[in-house]
Amino acid sequence: MDIQTESTPNPSSLKFLPGKIVMEKETADFRNVEEAKHSPFALNLFKIDGVEGVFFGSDFISITKGDNHEWQMLKSSISETIIECYKSGTAIMLQGKDDKTGTSNTEDNEAVIKIKKIIDTKVRPAVAKDGGDITFQSFDNGIVYLQMKGSCSGCPSSTATLKAGIENMLKHYIPEVREVRPVT
Repeated sequence: MDIQTESTPNPSSLKFLPGKIVMEKETADFRNVEEAKHSPFALNLFKIDGVEGVFFGSDFISITKGDNHEWQMLKSSISETIIECYKSGTAIMLQGKDDKTGTSNTEDNEAVIKIKKIIDTKVRPAVAKDGGDITFQSFDNGIVYLQMKGSCSGCPSSTATLKAGIENMLKHYIPEVREVRPVT
């Protein structure tokens, strides 16, 4: 098994491509060991000194490192851990514990349905290429709240992506949208 890596717009995150499916549906984002308690695979990655975030996409794993660590020191340990987890059959997620942070309690009116469709068809595929994900949280009083995950969380260019990219696109297609804000 050969693990490929790709840089992301976030210098603190790197995308690892195992050449296999990681998550069949949805995504999972862990910012600390406590959040990873239902993911044996993520817990193994958090054992590596310097790993501060683990994100599972469909066919990639984004790792966020601490500021005082260098990628050249971390890359091989992370790749070896990913290989070992796949070889040993370590579960990505424990049964029935998929990440549900992309689900919303908002009753879907026409505007929300359109927002979700644009996010799912136009935004999420582009953001996945950069090692992250963006999910709809709510729409209230003209403001769309989105949660940024993986390499998008904490990325220096995420605000520009939200404002210049996503906000402008949503305003263009959905007149009710006045603003887009991140959920922290």
